[in-house]
Amino acid sequence: MKKLNESVWDGIAGRMWVGGLSLLLVVLLAGCQGPGAKQSANFAEISPSGAVAASPASPSASPTAESLMLREGDTVRITFPGSPNLNTIQQIRRDGKLSLPLVGECKAAGMSPTDLEKELVKLYAPQLVTKEVNVALESSAYFVFVTGAVARPGRIAFDRPVTVLEAVIDAGVDYAKANLKDVTVIRRQGEREEQYHLNLKRHLQGQGGESFYLQPSDIVFVRERFTWF
Repeated sequence: MKKLNESVWDGIAGRMWVGGLSLLLVVLLAGCQGPGAKQSANFAEISPSGAVAASPASPSASPTAESLMLREGDTVRITFPGSPNLNTIQQIRRDGKLSLPLVGECKAAGMSPTDLEKELVKLYAPQLVTKEVNVALESSAYFVFVTGAVARPGRIAFDRPVTVLEAVIDAGVDYAKANLKDVTVIRRQGEREEQYHLNLKRHLQGQGGESFYLQPSDIVFVRERFTWF
């Protein structure tokens, strides 16, 4: 009877040891899948024109001073906490520069507000009691160019990103002459030029799929419809 009891307890102890080892392995495997190992992925959508559009950001996301890039037509407020007499509101010229008191011209387009602040601290160093300059974006002009079979060809300024269809309508599209089945967007990407061919007629009919948003300085060309005489 004593040997039988010892066998039973040995069996129970063995099962408990195996069970504890299994539980330890489960905990270790779960830790490997914890938050520290989570991977994120960015997705993109292909519009009917073949252009890649980034997925929309979450509603709470907003550009920071580091991610925001100033461009031609933007209006900036520049304040000097230690020298308020130097405060100014300036619009970035077409050459990408500002015309500032005491220091003259300063490049601003292509810089973030934070980078511009650092540059202004250097330029104004002899005049500043407090080495601090604040740059804030007052308003942003969104320039695109529309030409071809429209009533008002030329540069159009918007205060927000716009679609090709919105820009063409704003330029006064001539529906009798315009070939909306083949509208071309010309875009500069560094030294490279890209062209996108869009069927705006499908968009007007509600069959165009994803909207194609313009970037600053894009050129939109609306061809005339071919007619037999």
